[in-house]
Amino acid sequence: MGFLYRHRVLFGIVSLAAAVVLTVGVCLFALSGTAAEAQRLTVVLDAGHGGVDGGVVGIESGKKESEINLAIVFLLQKRFEDAGFRVVLTRKTEAGLYGTATAGYKKRDMKKRAEIINANHPALVISIHQNFFSSRSRRGAQVFFRMQSPQSISLATRIQTSLNEMPECVKQSQALAGDYYILNCNAYPAVIVECGFLSNAEDEKLLLQEDYRKKISDAVAKGALSFLSSPAAGVFR
Repeated sequence: MGFLYRHRVLFGIVSLAAAVVLTVGVCLFALSGTAAEAQRLTVVLDAGHGGVDGGVVGIESGKKESEINLAIVFLLQKRFEDAGFRVVLTRKTEAGLYGTATAGYKKRDMKKRAEIINANHPALVISIHQNFFSSRSRRGAQVFFRMQSPQSISLATRIQTSLNEMPECVKQSQALAGDYYILNCNAYPAVIVECGFLSNAEDEKLLLQEDYRKKISDAVAKGALSFLSSPAAGVFR
């Protein structure tokens, strides 16, 4: 990247992060210029599960996790694209990425996600999921980062802080290390965001609401943009 482009993009990201902090839901600042369009940073968004692998289901509604994941990813896609980023989705439909649902489909599905991530050299990776626990009292959003990755830790911490600031947050959580394939399959800043517990009736009710899903996507985008505008991201060096 040239000097002018680096500073143009940095100005855009910092301005956007400030705008989101002040007014959630406003029209996000978009980068401009032919050079910026050609060289803009890439964000990979991963909607967990899909196809025959629906993930967990809501205890009251029976709604599949895979459907909620995709709905939130579409909202995140718009927020990042409005900000001027190139956005790549690992999964764009309710189908999985495994081809045919034969033996080994889960491994094929995860391998395809890894291929998409690594082929696009993203500034960051966000995988969206929903949680489930035996105790129905557990609730709230939880972010996981790749172990021994300072960039992933910084990204996860900023997103978790943003989620903790939501009015609907009932418990302040800390980002946690997670030994998961989607985090370990690449060398980029990567996190898993468990947006809530489908085993909890209150969380489930919120996650079925479009307005709440928009709030979740705003909070995740706010944290990610804060990371990208920080020295920890390393994208302007």
